Amino acid sequence: MTEKLDILPLQEWGLPYSEKPFVIAGPCSAETEEQVIETAIALKKTGRVHVFRAGIWKPRTRPNSFEGVGSKGLPWMQRVKEETGLLTSTEVANVKHVYEALKYGIDILWIGARTSANPFAMQEIADTLKGVDIPVFVKNPITPDLELWVGAIERIRNAGINRVGAIHRGFATYEKTIYRNLPHWQIPIDLKNRIPGLPMLNDPSHITGKSEMIYDLSQQAMDLNFDGLIIESHRNPEEAWSDARQQVTPDELNEILSRLIIRQPVPDNQSVMDELGELRNIINILDDQLLVTLEQRMKVAEKIGRYKKKNNITILQSKRWEDIINKMLEKGKQKGLHEETINAIFKAIHQESINRQTEIMKQKD
Repeated sequence: MTEKLDILPLQEWGLPYSEKPFVIAGPCSAETEEQVIETAIALKKTGRVHVFRAGIWKPRTRPNSFEGVGSKGLPWMQRVKEETGLLTSTEVANVKHVYEALKYGIDILWIGARTSANPFAMQEIADTLKGVDIPVFVKNPITPDLELWVGAIERIRNAGINRVGAIHRGFATYEKTIYRNLPHWQIPIDLKNRIPGLPMLNDPSHITGKSEMIYDLSQQAMDLNFDGLIIESHRNPEEAWSDARQQVTPDELNEILSRLIIRQPVPDNQSVMDELGELRNIINILDDQLLVTLEQRMKVAEKIGRYKKKNNITILQSKRWEDIINKMLEKGKQKGLHEETINAIFKAIHQESINRQTEIMKQKD
């Protein structure tokens, strides 16, 4: 279902921005006035940063961690704007944060993953923003829940904010992966399809959790036609009071941005379009074959379900499932397929088989 939210494209937000990528950068946390100003001046010199960001209030998982300097850091953000001309942005998690940020002239707000997961908090913030003309970005919820993300954006738009966008920062996972938060790229892609024209930024800092991986994630986001990036940059990441591992220096950020290849979403060459059309037709045929294969597999799974019911056997056979997934992971590796992809596909297929067999178990004889 396509959502009709009448959202302005990023080019019409009235920001100092003309071509991709739109870049928001700055330290994870505002620590001291000197640190904020020095970092902002260095970022301004790159000529590639449009908005300066810094966390004033930091939502931390456990108490007794650095939770931000609080409102005393907001005058530092005012000074950034005065001395560099950069617009300023920060995260707001509750009504007090919104009032304080507006009072000190913050130019762009973003709402974090923990807050976007809470409809009550989102509605309170939305109510507070009624009648306020300010751009707002909404980060994805910590869980991979598209509807929750859509709902959070709808609440802000319904408050009268038409300069609203999304930030893809990845999704929390218990699995051990190379990422701090799993990208689950299909979810932001689905969001863009659900809300056409929605500006979308990528947050490679929080997805990777590692500074050396930021370029690769940023390039992938550009290749997926994201509008821009929000990247954590600190004058001296090794001394950062929070998330030191994922921050880059302004010089490193400049190098990352200078290496990005920005591609066009639609080619202007008809022969290229024709060739793409032929290849996409092949993809369509292969997709149809996949569906036929899945249908056949589920019919076999249903037969197995009826056999299990007749012989009073449990649906889940843990050893059998372990053997299947290990075998498929190994075969997928040999065929050059990513482990995460194979894992996700076969888990989904296995869940569908369980669902079908569960329905059979419920049937009366």
